[in-house]
Amino acid sequence: MIGILGGMGTQAGLDFCNKLAVLNRGKIDQEYPLFLLYNKSNIPGRPESIGLQTKSLSNKSTNKTSKIKYNRVLKSLLKGCKLLEKNKCKFIVIPCNTAHYWFDDLQKKINVPIINMPKEVFKFTKKNCKKNSKVGLLATEGTLKTGVYNKYFDKNFELLKPSQKLQKISVNKAIKFVKMGNVKAAAKTIKPAINSLIKSKCKKIILGCTELPIAIFAFKSFKNIKSSKTFLDPNLILAQSAMDKHKK
Repeated sequence: MIGILGGMGTQAGLDFCNKLAVLNRGKIDQEYPLFLLYNKSNIPGRPESIGLQTKSLSNKSTNKTSKIKYNRVLKSLLKGCKLLEKNKCKFIVIPCNTAHYWFDDLQKKINVPIINMPKEVFKFTKKNCKKNSKVGLLATEGTLKTGVYNKYFDKNFELLKPSQKLQKISVNKAIKFVKMGNVKAAAKTIKPAINSLIKSKCKKIILGCTELPIAIFAFKSFKNIKSSKTFLDPNLILAQSAMDKHKK
């Protein structure tokens, strides 16, 4: 059984489940994968819980606060994973890019494997894009700050992000609109950030926040999502990786 730790946000978790189902379209009920979604929407905000550690002695209080926030999120993620583990899930997926900042510490405390979303996106990109090509990244400020994608991409690709201005007025706002359920506004708001990355000659653009595929593909068919020549959808890539692991 596939364990899904969702709620970050709720629509993103449901989008992941829908993609699991669509990947199996045409089969009888009994041939669909067994999965358990824990929509743990009370996990503290991930981007707000990320602070930069400093070496300065004068910033001890800042570091302490950052550590407290980090551990608060880790504790909540761990509680969610433990529930899935207790219910005999063979592995876990987390349809939230920013949450992968806690991946290493979380995996150490869980006895079942967690599929790493940014790593799966990198493996997919490596197969489908030329080395050293430009790849755009649209994500939360937390994901950008912690480098969960840079960790995998920097040696093989030139990872580009929007300007700070576009991050605030385009990306951040689009993510917020999806969380509020206003997908039409999100689809319109994200366009300037997309256009800037296309102008920078990005061969592919990673939708590195699980709200963004909802904004971009909400009014398009699944065929459009799967065959997109521009966008890489981490939720779809993670769903396919989960299915591959489930079949083993």
